[in-house]
Amino acid sequence: MTTNTATRTAAPRVLLNKVPEVTIWFWLIKILCTTVGESFADWINMQLGVGLMATAVIFTVVFAAVLIWQFRTSQYRPAAYWSTVVVVSVTGTLYTDILTDQLGVPLWISTSVFAVALAAVFGIWYSRERTLSIHSIVSKPREAFYWLAVLVTFALGTASGDWTLELTGWSPGVSVLLPLALIAIIVACWRMGANPVLAFWLAYILTRPLGANLGDWLASPKVPDQGLGLGTLVTSLIFLAAILATVVYLTLTKSDVIEGHQQARTPKYHRRGREWPMVGVMAGAAIAAGVLLNWASAQPHANAAAEGEGPNPAAANLHLSSKQALAHFPGADVRHFRTLVKGMDTALGKGDQASLNAHVDAYEKAWDDDQAKLQPLDGKAWTFIDAQNDGLFTSVREKKDPTAEKAAIAALLKTFG
Repeated sequence: MTTNTATRTAAPRVLLNKVPEVTIWFWLIKILCTTVGESFADWINMQLGVGLMATAVIFTVVFAAVLIWQFRTSQYRPAAYWSTVVVVSVTGTLYTDILTDQLGVPLWISTSVFAVALAAVFGIWYSRERTLSIHSIVSKPREAFYWLAVLVTFALGTASGDWTLELTGWSPGVSVLLPLALIAIIVACWRMGANPVLAFWLAYILTRPLGANLGDWLASPKVPDQGLGLGTLVTSLIFLAAILATVVYLTLTKSDVIEGHQQARTPKYHRRGREWPMVGVMAGAAIAAGVLLNWASAQPHANAAAEGEGPNPAAANLHLSSKQALAHFPGADVRHFRTLVKGMDTALGKGDQASLNAHVDAYEKAWDDDQAKLQPLDGKAWTFIDAQNDGLFTSVREKKDPTAEKAAIAALLKTFG
């Protein structure tokens, strides 16, 4: 889809356009960047054990560096532009995760705050420049507004996507379908004459949960209704390679370069008389999505089941990735559990059953002590891990089978990273 161009340039210095043409390549590489940003951050944070705050600091520094690179270019350069998109996708995601995981801010509040922040950015941008079109990024102020809006869209997309998963209990594969359907409706409205700027930014926001859920689906364990089991590292490498190949292609062909300033360009499908009817269609789609989410949240799933006592039959069919299981639990508690589980693994490797029993007892006490705190934060994740714990306790205390013990500990190691 394309967007309107500006009728004037407000800045004293006019540059060549600093962003690419909006073609199929734009949307393809945008989703690739979003997916690799999600999976690569997860790999650094969880698999390497760097931690959420340290990962956020690292990517904030990298973001500043690539943003300086992008600002210093005099026109659109695929390598600089798309490197910035990859890093800003990770950075925006991490900021949302910090609010949720470290500060305990509910996802509905994060979603609301970022939505208001994005509206404020667009309002100030438009009041100053009289356009929100990305075909008019021909001055430093407009470029600054553009990247600020992009950062907030990634944070908003992360919060709203995670809130959807929290409400519904859907698996990553199923959760891909909602943003995909909404994007399809937006594209249809654009083709029928909707305001191209509005359609562009709505689709841009929705590609964030689409790409993130796609990454989770590829990386999550290969179990029914969960994922393909590629892991975060393999998923990251595949998508990084695809991004690199696409950027090289665009650099050589220049097929996404906007010639000149294109100030007089007329959008291909825009029909002013159809703007408001198409707004009504998109608003109706948003309302329908809200009704669907409300219905899904009311259906029996793990969060409700977790409130009961004793064995939970819903847990047998509940599968979460490490990120999903740990997303809402405090980092200090997760690190403590991880240490205890690694101690079990060490004791098992040495064949020291007494030490293994001691570590299991310590782990059980820590888990039971934290139940009152953890279960309200994420009942689904608590149920999932509690079911794994039951398997551990049974294998160590009743079966006393090294093979079963190894499998139970391996499952917890995968969860706690």
